[in-house]
Amino acid sequence: MIQLEDFHHVSLSVTDIEKSKRFYGSVLGFPEIERPDFDFPGAWYQVGTAQLHLIQNSEAETLRTSDKLDSRDGHFAIRVKSYMETLEYLREQGLEVKAKPDSKSGFKQIFCMDPDKNLIEFNEEQ
Repeated sequence: MIQLEDFHHVSLSVTDIEKSKRFYGSVLGFPEIERPDFDFPGAWYQVGTAQLHLIQNSEAETLRTSDKLDSRDGHFAIRVKSYMETLEYLREQGLEVKAKPDSKSGFKQIFCMDPDKNLIEFNEEQ
């Protein structure tokens, strides 16, 4: 049996690393951390105890083509302290959001997309 310790990181494919760094670093405020000197562009961020790794790869088969905010699509989720503050902030940034304050999941959810249409969920305990 595998003995699990923790969730380490999520990797996302992006097409323009500078545009993605502005989104994750400046808009969302994720703290960027040191990344090894790979032979391809990317960026790493610390998000709580886990990390988000961005990899520039315009040929990736995981890139979404739909502009539709569909919570059933693959996504990663970030737990936030305040649902309302997060919702207001994302709207102030001009992001399209899908708010689900009464989700059957057991927690309040907000969905948005990054510049490459990767789906992101922010949630708070109900």
